[in-house]
Amino acid sequence: MSARDELIGYIKDLAVFHGDFTLTSGAQASYYVDLRKVSLDHRVAPLIGQVMLDLIADVPGVVAVGGMTMGADPIAAAILHQGAARGRAYDAFVVRKEPKDHGRGRQVEGPEVGGKRVIVLEDTSTTGGSPLKAIEALKKVGAEIAGVAVVVDRATGAKEAIEAEGYPYFAAIGLADLGLA
Repeated sequence: MSARDELIGYIKDLAVFHGDFTLTSGAQASYYVDLRKVSLDHRVAPLIGQVMLDLIADVPGVVAVGGMTMGADPIAAAILHQGAARGRAYDAFVVRKEPKDHGRGRQVEGPEVGGKRVIVLEDTSTTGGSPLKAIEALKKVGAEIAGVAVVVDRATGAKEAIEAEGYPYFAAIGLADLGLA
């Protein structure tokens, strides 16, 4: 079984919840994909790293991955670790919702990304708002955005919103893969 197929199985079994949910966008949904149920699981995090590495493998010149805290954080860590295991050097960064009001006052934490090509990550995408907010912060520090990569795309406009801003959009898993389409 491929890492992707194994990951899909874990997401279906552990991270898809049925009921009435309000999404970050305010929209109502009959299911919710809570990727933190698997992205922080010792069995699944390595699979996420492998699948996401495969997804971004052909994007040239990328040196770092990350996105808005908290959803992107375990995804970035999984890519960093699985990348190192494969001999790929991806650093990870974290984008805070707001710049710190103490210390160095940073909004983007981790290795310096100014002048470097980065991939913005998201665990589950709905509207694309989180990656676009991360992109805004990254551009302020001079990062070059190579694209946005998500683990699960809900097919609710994120791809179109990201691409409308001129960024490539990569999704590892769609609703059909999870039996939700």
